Amino acid sequence: MAVPLRVVDTSAWIEWLTGSALGKKLGREIPEKAYCIVPTIVQLELSKWLVREIGEERADQVIAYTQKCVVVPLDTTIALLAADLHRSHKLATADAIVYATARQQDAELLTCDRHFEGLPGTVFYAKVDEQ
Repeated sequence: MAVPLRVVDTSAWIEWLTGSALGKKLGREIPEKAYCIVPTIVQLELSKWLVREIGEERADQVIAYTQKCVVVPLDTTIALLAADLHRSHKLATADAIVYATARQQDAELLTCDRHFEGLPGTVFYAKVDEQ
């Protein structure tokens, strides 16, 4: 069986990095670096969160790790697809970019953000406080 490509949403990275119970489950779902797609907007969101919550040194380490994955920058194709997905699914701009990246890369989206629940190609794990 082929290993699926996966975009790991910022919410999933944060749960994994904090070591929550959900993060431990998600850790088993995060693919090896060669199959892990990281949109540059996720790097931005992660860096902001990490510097604020954990510190700059740890932020640098995590971003260095993501750079060993398949980094996909925002380009015109993804931007236009994100605009369509924003309209059709009422997603916030950053979320639309993350989802558009997954769609454009023919990858699954691993997330624990409720607004992605039920969207095609999404592997959703509910946060404990939402169950």
